[in-house]
Amino acid sequence: MNFPWRLVCRAHLFFALLLLAGCAVGPNYKRPAVDAPSRFNYSADPASTNSLADLPWWQLFNDPALTNLIHIALTNNYDLRIAAARVEEARALAVQARSQFFPQAGYQVDAYRGKNAISGSANPNGHGLTSDSFLAAVNASWEIDLWGRIRRLNEGARARFLASEEARRGVRLSLITDVAQGYFQLLELDAELEIAQRTTNSLGQSLKIFSRRRSGGVGSKLETDRAEGALEAVAATVPDLKQRIRLQENQLHVLLGQVSGSIPRSGNLGGQTVPPEVPAGLPSALLERRPDLLQAEQLLRSAGAQVGVAVGDFFPRIGLTALLGGVSTELSALTAPGSQLWSAGLDASGPLFKAGLLSGRYRQARAAWDEAKLEYQATALRAFHEVSGALFTRVQYEEAHAHQARSVAAYQDAVQVATTRYRAGHANYFEVLDSQQQLFPQENALARIRLNQLLVIVRLYKALGGGWNQPEIPSPAR
Repeated sequence: MNFPWRLVCRAHLFFALLLLAGCAVGPNYKRPAVDAPSRFNYSADPASTNSLADLPWWQLFNDPALTNLIHIALTNNYDLRIAAARVEEARALAVQARSQFFPQAGYQVDAYRGKNAISGSANPNGHGLTSDSFLAAVNASWEIDLWGRIRRLNEGARARFLASEEARRGVRLSLITDVAQGYFQLLELDAELEIAQRTTNSLGQSLKIFSRRRSGGVGSKLETDRAEGALEAVAATVPDLKQRIRLQENQLHVLLGQVSGSIPRSGNLGGQTVPPEVPAGLPSALLERRPDLLQAEQLLRSAGAQVGVAVGDFFPRIGLTALLGGVSTELSALTAPGSQLWSAGLDASGPLFKAGLLSGRYRQARAAWDEAKLEYQATALRAFHEVSGALFTRVQYEEAHAHQARSVAAYQDAVQVATTRYRAGHANYFEVLDSQQQLFPQENALARIRLNQLLVIVRLYKALGGGWNQPEIPSPAR
């Protein structure tokens, strides 16, 4: 009895095809190595895994008016709605890619009448006759994904969908921080306006004192002229501040997706709290929560999958086809037993000569993959530097605020002492005006430093990927 070598060869071929079907051509994804620091410098607790990013924004920005503004922005902002539409677009593309895993079925119905023709095509054996032809059939086809080309297509489409999700999260985080920054800048302008109006009143009181002294024959025109000049110089800043406040409100309304109007405030700049301790967490955790890093990683995964697709184009595409229906020269006989039409087959097609087309696509995919890896690493490097820079800046602003607060307190005392001395006749007008003029810019400087303290917390929250584990749109009643 002869050994069935042919059967053994067929079995080996079958198992080899199964093994090939279990893998996919192209590189499997692996996160690139990133030179991450062991800890962030200037962090409150370098060894802690807790991070400011774990804090919900409505607790970080503990201001009812700001909380309500952010909630409105998350509901109405056009950029965020556009990002959400892009997510749905990417989701639909992923569904299209996934559909290639399954058999495709369709139908065909034809009705023709012609001379020397059959089914709409030339028939040299028609003998000059005019005839009818009818066709009704259902067809099906299925590409067998032996090399994993379709799996790579699906992997790339899913990665692009996830990247669009992260892009939307990035837009959301930027929107939250932009609204907070705009709100704090508005409060700072309010503070400058209040300082200007208060200083105007103070200089006005000095002008009245100088005017009364001049009327009594004690003072001089020089005193009143200097006092009036200082008064008008400060008063001239009030219209400009009011204009800047209105422009800032308009910018906030753009973020809110609303028409212009007044922005409600529930406090002032001095009433805003700054966290005493700002934990940054571990640098390695930053890779798991920053939207731009996660987006870059998904784009890298998609680029790697496209390399697999390019490799798969070198291999033949193998598929199954089937056709079932009926064909007849008479419509009434289309379903007759003799008119039945069916076919089933296995087809394979592949490239022989493409003049460098496929190799060019492969090199392009490899270059795009390398570019995506470098972009991910560069994004990670920028993220680490942004966090470290914000932590360092926060420390510097704390020190600057302490010095500036003492400076303002000293100038306030100087104004009070100079005014008292002047009324008692122990000082001249120059001491009073000089003290008042020195106090005005120092108070403005203190307000700006306070603003910068708030803004650096906002920037740090954004740099850390804040709110990554929080719901998308919280209740406005929080």
